Amino acid sequence: MVRILLPLALLLIAFWVYSIVDCALQPPTRHRGVSKPLWIVIVVLLPVIGGLMWFVVGRGRAQRQSAFRAPDDNPDFLGSLRNVSIADQDERIRRLEEELAALDAEGPDPDRGPHPPVTGDDDPDEHRRGSVA
Repeated sequence: MVRILLPLALLLIAFWVYSIVDCALQPPTRHRGVSKPLWIVIVVLLPVIGGLMWFVVGRGRAQRQSAFRAPDDNPDFLGSLRNVSIADQDERIRRLEEELAALDAEGPDPDRGPHPPVTGDDDPDEHRRGSVA
């Protein structure tokens, strides 16, 4: 009989300690029904029954943290796009096209002037080395 009761008692004590630690370490948002200190008192005063109550009733499910969402799956991002009207987008595109057309109409940059053609014979270090052909 002792062979059965001693391991059973050790198992129940381990369950009781685990219940107390689990109840104490859970954030207050995961406690259902009553407050966190009251759950700890229940688990301590009612060793096995309190632990069972904690795991069945008191312990709330973990909130899934939202993983990264692509912009086309994110409702907040899509909602922000709806605030921009099509007319605003068309107006912006029209202004950008006008600016590009004005830049194209200006021609080459007058400050830079035309570039002389580059030939392979023009070596600035050639005169210094004394190898003029």
